[in-house]
Amino acid sequence: MGETEPKKHSMRSLFKLHPAVIFLGIASLLNDLSSEILYPLLPIFLTTYLGASVASVGIIEGIAETTASLLKLYSGYLSDKIGKKKALTVIGYSISNLTRPLIGLVNSWALVLLFRFTDRVGKGIRTSPRDAIVASVSDESTRGKAFGFHRSMDNLGSLLGALTGFLLLKVAGLDIRTIFLLVLIPGILAVLSVVLGVKNVDKGIPDSNKKISLSFKPFDAKFKKYILILGLFTLGNSSDAFLLLKAKECGLADAYIPLVWMALSLIRTVFSTPAGMLSDRVSRKRIIVVGWLIYSIVYILFAYSTKVWHIWALFCIYGFYYALTEGVEKALVADMVREELRGTAYGIYNFVVGIVALPSSVICGFLWQKFGSIYALGFGALLAFAASVLLLGLRYEKNQN
Repeated sequence: MGETEPKKHSMRSLFKLHPAVIFLGIASLLNDLSSEILYPLLPIFLTTYLGASVASVGIIEGIAETTASLLKLYSGYLSDKIGKKKALTVIGYSISNLTRPLIGLVNSWALVLLFRFTDRVGKGIRTSPRDAIVASVSDESTRGKAFGFHRSMDNLGSLLGALTGFLLLKVAGLDIRTIFLLVLIPGILAVLSVVLGVKNVDKGIPDSNKKISLSFKPFDAKFKKYILILGLFTLGNSSDAFLLLKAKECGLADAYIPLVWMALSLIRTVFSTPAGMLSDRVSRKRIIVVGWLIYSIVYILFAYSTKVWHIWALFCIYGFYYALTEGVEKALVADMVREELRGTAYGIYNFVVGIVALPSSVICGFLWQKFGSIYALGFGALLAFAASVLLLGLRYEKNQN
């Protein structure tokens, strides 16, 4: 049996979101403002200031994301087990935003790895409980919109972060280390947004008669297949740090790297909520497939890019991949599983996507260093196309609980 038809929207449901979704969106905006001032400049900081190799960039990003994924798995399960999703979310945001600025003080890439590791520990703790909160306060007819709004706010933070990074570097003339230290300010505001704004989302300790285990067993075959297909796609979805290095390879000046990142973030910000709303009306699966195919085509074009204008155009198109997939993938998870298992389900989802980040980024770094960027980016394009075909063939029923 195929996907069931989603409920139609009323005009009121098109615009109304639960307060918890709004304040979590604000927190994500501020957190990403902090993170995205730093992230586009990090590959340049590593290779130019600290003398790290391109392969080292891949190792650092891969280990950082893999660390986060391991904790996302356990924190999702723990949030189902103890029913304290808000507390875990606050702890995660606090760890990340208190340690991220310390990268500005280091003198070796090994210490960058340490602080990126700690930053990702925070992300690992907060992500799955936060996603479960968004899913639990939204019904089927608005779930795509809720996740799309959250991604829009997250991406608006990226946009503002990239713009702030550009202004601080190019206009204010600050050095990269000073800029890294300043990210503490929006980080603290992100934590306060969750503490003060997200209320009445924890339902207490779950029913002890309902056993919750950190296992695939409670989930049906369709969810398991979906997760495996996501894993295949992610194996070719290496860190965007490599695309920034490709931009530099094509001649884009360092000061304009935050600006091209801002263009990417603008597309993600504007189109994530509409894409989520569209997924409430039509098949979420097909929207994800379109996004993955865009990814595959764009990576092939990145591989053969030689001019600066190629980079600007492709980063803008690349933003549509993110808009069509980020929130919709998570909404599809909630469609497939029961509410009391959603923390664990998001833990599994985030774990599989994140754990594959290590081999993905390491493989890309190896192929790039050994054979060049065409082979590295072409590998990602091939796997994205294969995953698209497999997902298109997956049939499922929405969970009615």
